[in-house]
Amino acid sequence: MELTTPILDTLNEIDKKFQAINQKTETHLEGLLWSKPITYWDYINTDALLNLQIQRTTLPDEMVFIMYHQINELLFKMILWEVEQLCHNEAPSTSFFTEKLMRISRYFDMLTTSFDIMGDGMQVEQYMKFRNTLTPASGFQSAQYRLIEFASTDLINLIDYRFRATIDRNTPYEHAFEHLYWQAAGKDYKTGEKSFLLAEFERKYKGEFLRFMEEYNTINIWKKFRQLPEDAQKDSMLIKAMRHYDYTVNVTWVMGHLNTAKKYIESVSGPQEATGGSDWKKYMHPKYQRRIFFPELWSEEELKSWGENV
Repeated sequence: MELTTPILDTLNEIDKKFQAINQKTETHLEGLLWSKPITYWDYINTDALLNLQIQRTTLPDEMVFIMYHQINELLFKMILWEVEQLCHNEAPSTSFFTEKLMRISRYFDMLTTSFDIMGDGMQVEQYMKFRNTLTPASGFQSAQYRLIEFASTDLINLIDYRFRATIDRNTPYEHAFEHLYWQAAGKDYKTGEKSFLLAEFERKYKGEFLRFMEEYNTINIWKKFRQLPEDAQKDSMLIKAMRHYDYTVNVTWVMGHLNTAKKYIESVSGPQEATGGSDWKKYMHPKYQRRIFFPELWSEEELKSWGENV
């Protein structure tokens, strides 16, 4: 190989890189002699990924259910990856903000349209059998989804609608946590008693949630939007994108989930509840919980009728 000027320049840059971390360049170059060429399956960890689907039953459609939810969690991770870059940028430009917001929206669009896989991709009879082996687990217990919510909006917008008047920015995070909208899925507010579903969820994630709530209190997506230049905040296309994200997460996605659940749960006669034991209709339907990330971007009439015409 001829040591051309471009090659020598690259070697010099490599040498600078390793000198900066007090490493010997020749040691790292020699290591290349013994390293294996990268392959697709090693880079993606395909074997490990494809062995993470472990059924609890012998029913074939349970595999669809498992893989679908694992794909959801991967997409949630992609969303959080973009959110972290946006929210931890001290002064994001309008173009940077818009790019990240559109990436996040595309991931949620994909999640929303994917409900056909669940709605039409499993036999009702099979689902109603294997779902009994999942109790008391529930999709409610997706921690990444909660992190996305915390990172998207001011905390007050995630408080149960019945208690918002009693909570402000000076409220301790612990107290606010006890009045988040999703507490209603497993908490008796009169007695304070929590279901096993909710108690186990908090045992696993409460500490992380409280840290995340505090971390994103002043750097969430809404706060970053308000940091943009005034003309950008009034840009019709950017406002449309913000509204699209808000509506997709808090209405379209939720209703897709709700309608899929209804198809299966209401396929049998008599009163039915979610695997976690929650009052799933009142917990999930947006007209009850009124989750809205960016209420300032909606008209008074739109706010009043939130989730009712779907």
